[in-house]
Amino acid sequence: MLFLPNSTSIDAHIMANILLVEDDTTFSLILENFLKKKGHTVQICHTLKTGLKSLEQNTYDLLLLDYRLPDGNGLEVMSTAREKTPNIPSIIMTSFHDVRTAVRAIRSGAYDFITKPVNPDELEMVLNEALNRKQSAPEIQKKAEVSTFIQGSSLESKKLQNYIELVGPTDMSVIIQGESGTGKEYVANSIHKASKRAERPFVAIDCGSLSRELSASELFGHVKGAFTGALLDKKGQFEAADGGTLFLDEIGNLSYEVQIQLLRAIQERVIQPIGSNKQIKVDVRIIAATNDDLLNSVSRGEFREDLYHRLNEFKIHVPALRNREHDLQVFLYHFINLANAELDRNVKTLSTEVATIFQTYDWPGNLRELKNVIKRMVLLTRGEEAGIESLPDEMIASLNQVPKPSGTDLKALNEANEKELIKETLRKVRYNKTQAAKLLNIDRTTLYNKMEKYQIE
Repeated sequence: MLFLPNSTSIDAHIMANILLVEDDTTFSLILENFLKKKGHTVQICHTLKTGLKSLEQNTYDLLLLDYRLPDGNGLEVMSTAREKTPNIPSIIMTSFHDVRTAVRAIRSGAYDFITKPVNPDELEMVLNEALNRKQSAPEIQKKAEVSTFIQGSSLESKKLQNYIELVGPTDMSVIIQGESGTGKEYVANSIHKASKRAERPFVAIDCGSLSRELSASELFGHVKGAFTGALLDKKGQFEAADGGTLFLDEIGNLSYEVQIQLLRAIQERVIQPIGSNKQIKVDVRIIAATNDDLLNSVSRGEFREDLYHRLNEFKIHVPALRNREHDLQVFLYHFINLANAELDRNVKTLSTEVATIFQTYDWPGNLRELKNVIKRMVLLTRGEEAGIESLPDEMIASLNQVPKPSGTDLKALNEANEKELIKETLRKVRYNKTQAAKLLNIDRTTLYNKMEKYQIE
């Protein structure tokens, strides 16, 4: 049993117009009734096609999307909606078998995901958080990966902090590399706070949420009439960050054309708003982040090599949570205390089963997933001890995984080793099955067959 130090209000409820895309008609009616009781208006669609059509005809405050649809998936609805309204929050609903897919959905810009069967308290909490975040967000949502953070105590964390302290006072451009949810924006903000620019703006842009049409406008601004919909002059984020730091999250998503403009802005310290002949001087430090090695994108011709080398004056790797096991307990204490304060709970202990799951689970969503799991756990715990019933199904399932065989059964041992090798390779390449097949020296069909055989999601 894990004992926690003692640690209290939920954000105001916002009425919203919600688009619900869910192919299960019975479940969608249940959700509609629940949401209407909470004061929301709801439009139900059962297919990708009808969801996209509804987006054309209406404006929504939030999207609640089933991942698997008869004619596509919820990410396609989300992508289309973000072209029209870049900061619209999307919540993905998925079965617990698809949690890794949901994690990838967050990398694509989803606000959060919830697993089926949906818990009403959890759904209400996530909805209110998303709507409050949208209401307080500027035109492009600048979301922190971990809003309130605590430094770990492991060697990896100390190395990371040392790099921040070393590069912070300089004016060097920095690339921060790490999986989604590891806290890259926190690292960027820490570098800014350690710099001579600390009193100037820190502006964060999620490049993954920008459409190709809007990215140049967001970065460099535009003048009235520059393109359809440009009704007023707009100041770009380079100007907004003048004198301070501009953080470009998932920079690899920028189009090749915008990369050219970005390189010029960095080298010449001037920008030119779209549709304008006027050049504007800017003094901005660039920190970029990516969940993939940009060198791979360079080799594929998707990212300019000259821009990569201009950005890569210093590189920091943020380790995945599964590689920071000595930090896990520190983060547990921290996030539970935060959740206790926010949700007016008093969780003090974890049951033995819960503590075991936290230690053995591989955390594909890293710190973001840990924070969300703990918040859900605290919400569902009425007393002082958090039990296994407060955890998501996919975490409970991890406790019941069959252990590796022992003894002299050579076939079973080989299969166990093969399964672990495939899982580890998939983790290394962030579940890119094409890359995994190449590293394993097998074709994709063989990889899929083995994944099905070993029930690897």
